[in-house]
Amino acid sequence: MKAGYIFLISLVVLIIILFSWGVRINNNMATKDEAVTSQWHQVETQYQRRMDLIPNLAATVQSYANFEKSTLTEVTSLRASMGQASTNYNAPGAKIDDKVNAINQMESSLGRLMVVVEKYPDLKAGEQYSQLMTELEGTENRVSVQRMRFNEVVQDYNTYIRTFPHSMFAGMFHYESRAYFESDAAASKAPNVKDMLKQ
Repeated sequence: MKAGYIFLISLVVLIIILFSWGVRINNNMATKDEAVTSQWHQVETQYQRRMDLIPNLAATVQSYANFEKSTLTEVTSLRASMGQASTNYNAPGAKIDDKVNAINQMESSLGRLMVVVEKYPDLKAGEQYSQLMTELEGTENRVSVQRMRFNEVVQDYNTYIRTFPHSMFAGMFHYESRAYFESDAAASKAPNVKDMLKQ
């Protein structure tokens, strides 16, 4: 009878230890998952900052030179589509493809705008244009840093949920791998603002 009590108490203690361990792992996964979502919002914030600068840049170019209206229309349209692209990135297994695709299209459009600007050396020397380009350069640096941090946080989270014994609990608690931010190959050739400022 005494042995039965010892076994029962040992079993209860073991269940409590396992439950506490599972709760701790779940809490760690939730914390890392939230870190991914939070860092994605930082990426979006920097992209939004850049999107807010681009219409000013386009308007400056338009007021100075009678350049192709299609370029300005495209920039304006793509800026709107980027704002509307939903990511729902806080949902497990969600894709960031819509937002990334809109971002890549906007970067390509910005590149075409910069090609137009190259035709007008006096415009590049203007104070308003120069100030906008300086702000855009700073934003490009912030975007790059935030994307890198985002991928680091995703790597930390994905590694955590895929390693044993966390992988057992990840499936049980419905935690799935998160997607990395991967730019389009053309987007990696976005205009080098620093070089433009030197010209």
